[in-house]
Amino acid sequence: MVKNKKKYVSNIMKVLEKNFGHVKCALNFSTTFELLVAVILSAQCTDERVNKVTENLFNIYKNIKDYASADILEFENHIRSVGFFRNKAKNIIMSAQLVIDVYNGLVPQTMEELLKLPGVARKTASVVLGIGFGKMEGIAVDTHVIRISNLLKLTEHGNPMKIEIDLMKIVPKEYWVKFSSYIQTLGRRVCKAKNPNHAICPINKIFPLAGK
Repeated sequence: MVKNKKKYVSNIMKVLEKNFGHVKCALNFSTTFELLVAVILSAQCTDERVNKVTENLFNIYKNIKDYASADILEFENHIRSVGFFRNKAKNIIMSAQLVIDVYNGLVPQTMEELLKLPGVARKTASVVLGIGFGKMEGIAVDTHVIRISNLLKLTEHGNPMKIEIDLMKIVPKEYWVKFSSYIQTLGRRVCKAKNPNHAICPINKIFPLAGK
């Protein structure tokens, strides 16, 4: 049982920051709309795979108008390897059209507006707001955050919405983006779902509770 979760989270953040330093977004992008595209593509897909796909995609579709006018069958072929490519293609093209028609071609900067875009849920919106605009309106909860937040005893839930609510109560708002980035980095490098390396985990060394 963790008695003071706010202090516990603060200590975890200090340890991860010391070990990982500055952690940048794992997805490659050069504009906020490209970030939106990359995050939509990343659903149930690795960031590495998405970056391979977007390396070609971003050279073909250079601006939001290109996405809005894209032929859906051609677009599907470009993103086929990311999985669920048909829904993702439809959502990206429709989102581009909506951003142009409703938001004058600019990606909206509020949670409420982003959630109106096809294919955008809270996780996607939180990443776009935090990484793209430096706005803290939520904590991005992906599979790494779900798994490791439970291992760290920061939540007892499996539902992303409930986990986000728990985390928002104990993680200082200014660290909402950093928290997700550090936990995701920990999950990719050390605390993997299969064959986690507890021996070299900085959290496990300092906070034994985390490895149990």
